[in-house]
Amino acid sequence: MDVENRPNDVESRDSSVERELNGTVSNASTSSLDGIKKPLPPEGTERIKKRAKRLSKQNSREGVPHPHVNGITSYVVPQRRWKNSRRSRNGYGRGLPKKGGAGGKGVWGLPGSELLEETYEDQNDPNYDSECNDKNIELKEVIPEMTPEEFFKLAEPIILEYYEHGHTHEVAVGLDEILTGNLRPYVTSVAVEISFDHKDSQREMTSLLISDLYGRVITGRDIEKGFGILLENLPDLILDTPEAATLLGNFLARAVADDCIPPKYVTRPDEVDTLNEHALVALKRADTLLSMKHGWAHLDNVWGMGGPLRPVKFITKQMTLLLKEYLSSRDVQEAHRCIRALEVPHFQHELVYEAVVMALESISQSAEEAICDLLKSLDEACIVSPAMMEQGFQRVYDDMADIVLDVPLAYIVLDRFVERCSHAGFLADKVIRNMPSRGRKRFVSEGDGGHIKPQTIPLRD
Repeated sequence: MDVENRPNDVESRDSSVERELNGTVSNASTSSLDGIKKPLPPEGTERIKKRAKRLSKQNSREGVPHPHVNGITSYVVPQRRWKNSRRSRNGYGRGLPKKGGAGGKGVWGLPGSELLEETYEDQNDPNYDSECNDKNIELKEVIPEMTPEEFFKLAEPIILEYYEHGHTHEVAVGLDEILTGNLRPYVTSVAVEISFDHKDSQREMTSLLISDLYGRVITGRDIEKGFGILLENLPDLILDTPEAATLLGNFLARAVADDCIPPKYVTRPDEVDTLNEHALVALKRADTLLSMKHGWAHLDNVWGMGGPLRPVKFITKQMTLLLKEYLSSRDVQEAHRCIRALEVPHFQHELVYEAVVMALESISQSAEEAICDLLKSLDEACIVSPAMMEQGFQRVYDDMADIVLDVPLAYIVLDRFVERCSHAGFLADKVIRNMPSRGRKRFVSEGDGGHIKPQTIPLRD
C-alpha cells in the first residue's frame, strides 16, 4: 500500500512546490505592478528553490521522473534497489564506496587490512592441528642439503679457475661457502676426477691443492673417504680415461708422501674383498711406488716437472730434440703434439729461434723448406702466436753477429729463408723490414763479369 501511494505523494509535493514558486513570482510581479512598498524577501525564494532541487534529486533516485519533464511517467523502481546501494546519499559524493571499501557486509575490507587481523583457525581445515595450540611459533629458515651432483657443478668452476691462477687460498675460500659436513669427502673426489681430463701439470697442482686443504677445509678422514669414492667409481671413470687406475695410484702414493693419509690405507686397505679389479690395480700401483728404494723422496716429482717449473735448459733441449726428430720424419702432427706437451706457451719464441738457427746451420734448401712448413703450420694452428713468431726472428737478427762466425753464409741463407717465409704468408711485414743486412764488402767486382775477385794470401816466413 505504501509503494502504490508513493507516486501520488510525490506528485502532490511537486505541485505544492510549483504553486509556491508560481505564487511567489505572481505576488512579486503584482506587488511590483501595484506599487507595493514591501516586496517578498529573497531568503524565502532561495529556500523554496533549494527544497525543489532536493525533492527533484530524491525523485530521480526513486525512479519517479519530474511530472513536467516532457509529461512522461516511467516505471517506479522499488525502493529496495536503492536501499543496498553503497553510493553516497548526501548528494555531494563521487559515487565511490564508503570507507574506501572497508565498510559494509560481504566485502573484502580495506586493502592491506588482512595483515592486521588475527588469523582464524578453522577446525574443519585439513591443515588444522589440534595438538599445536601454542601461538608463539618461531619460524626458522631450512636450507635443503645439496646432492653430490649439485656440488660437482658448483665446485668444478672453482677447480678450473685454480688451474689458471694457482692460489690454493682462493679455492679454500670458495669451497667454504658451498660446503656442508656431509659433502667434505667429495672435495678430493671432485678435484681428482677433474684432473683426469687434464695434463700432468694440472695433476701436480691437484696434489698440491689436496695437501694445502688438509687440516683447513678437509680432514684426513675426509680424504680417505674421497679416495674410497674414486676407487668405487673406477669402472665408470676408465670409460673416459683408460689410464685412470694408474693415475689414481699416483695420487694415492703422493697423498701418503704428503702425510694426508696413513700408509696402511694403501698397504692394508679395508674391505679388500668388496673392491673391484680396477681399484686393486690402483692400490697395487701406489704400493709399488711407496716400496721403491728412496721412493718417498722421488714422489714429489711423480707427475714430473710440468710447464714453467722445469729449467730453461731442459726446455731448450727438448725443443732441439723435437726439431731434429721433425727434420728426420717430417711428421707435422707429431711435432704439434710434442710442442703442446711442453706446456710453455710463453716460451714459444725459443722454439722459433732454434728453428731459424737450425735452418741457417743446415745450408740446405730442403731443410729450409721443411722448417718453413712447420712454422706455417704452427701459425695456422694458433700454437705459436704472431708475437712469439716476431720475437723469435728478432732474437735471430740480434745474434747474427755471433752466428755468422760459425756460419759465414748466414746472411745469405737468412735472406733466402725470410723471403721463403714471406711467400708462405705467415711472416709480418715488420719482421721483413727489420731483417739485417751485412755491411758492404766487395767479394765480386762490378767490372769482372761476376767472377770472384782473387784474394791475396800473405806468405808465411
